[in-house]
Amino acid sequence: MRKILYSLFICSAIAAFAQEKKFFEKGEVQLQHPLEKVNLRFENNLPFVKVDINGKMYNFLFDTGAPTVISQAIYKELNLKKKYRKAIRDSDQNVQQQILTELPEMKVDRLVFKNIGAIVIDLNSAELGCLKVDGIIGANQMAKLFWKINYSENSLEASKDLSLFDLRDYGTVIPFEAKPQKTPMVSAALLNREVKFTFDTGFSGRLETSGDHLDPEKFNHYVKTFGTRTTGAFGTAKPVPGYIFRADSMKIGNTLFQNERISSGKMNLAGNEFFKDFIFVIDWRSNKIYMKRIGTSQPMLASFGFSYRFADGKASVTFVFEEENFPLKIGDSIVSINGISLENLDQDQACYYFINRIEKDQKSIDVRINRDGKILDFKLSKKEYLK
Repeated sequence: MRKILYSLFICSAIAAFAQEKKFFEKGEVQLQHPLEKVNLRFENNLPFVKVDINGKMYNFLFDTGAPTVISQAIYKELNLKKKYRKAIRDSDQNVQQQILTELPEMKVDRLVFKNIGAIVIDLNSAELGCLKVDGIIGANQMAKLFWKINYSENSLEASKDLSLFDLRDYGTVIPFEAKPQKTPMVSAALLNREVKFTFDTGFSGRLETSGDHLDPEKFNHYVKTFGTRTTGAFGTAKPVPGYIFRADSMKIGNTLFQNERISSGKMNLAGNEFFKDFIFVIDWRSNKIYMKRIGTSQPMLASFGFSYRFADGKASVTFVFEEENFPLKIGDSIVSINGISLENLDQDQACYYFINRIEKDQKSIDVRINRDGKILDFKLSKKEYLK
């Protein structure tokens, strides 16, 4: 059971437009052995790897939902040259002009990547800075190899030979289309329509689908929501009405998935809360994903009915379940939770509580808020939904 729903962050689904296809196909990779094991650290539902650039170690997100990205600090330290500047779109559909450059070399354990196209982005903004990410190993870089990922064992393997991965027990086979930056797009049959999900290892959530055409009468169990729980590379999404629901069935590739928990959002995303039930292999040569089930997460949801984010040294409510008489509202400033102050925080404190939520694993909490200058106290109990 998902213990609590809070601040799912999306550092991914960064999209370059089609004219950059040739740019993202550049580069090469060298292996010392036919099958290479790569360091992997799976935490906060996101996969990270250590990267060596010019003898200095950096922390990179392993993100199929984005092209390769480097921080502005790396760009300046290496004195890299601007190839050109283009509009880039993040997971919340925000668009900004960014520099595109070429990284001469990076090492990921014994993998050596050369002349990889990369986007230069400020990775210190908002919640992204809390993750202390220096860059992203993106789909354009991954597509040069076959990859086997197992979050449960912090295991990541890479090869130029698919036959080195034993796929006999991988019962789920999912074809995909690749975007110009090589991000995999998988088709699903959901609620009597086709949905194309971004297969996104940079999304910490489970399954999210565009809310534009959702009909709650087709849901067996659902919760109405309002607000936003996501953060993209260029900022936070605007609050919108939505749902968290359980779908009777959803077919992806050759497999029928039942009783899946899905949230509505701006994009169609499949993420790590779903993937961590599997070992999976990504094959960009045949455009297929092979998955072997190793666990089964339950579709039920236990929550206090709200989430919050940090900005300017304080916490504010950004997402609520639309229940009758629910006491919290979007925009409420949280003074404290269980007596722990969430006001006047410095960046390190805000990051600590962003990652280590006070309410995590609690059955009830005391919340003090400031609403239009008035201090209000509420006691909230965790409830189970989507039974």
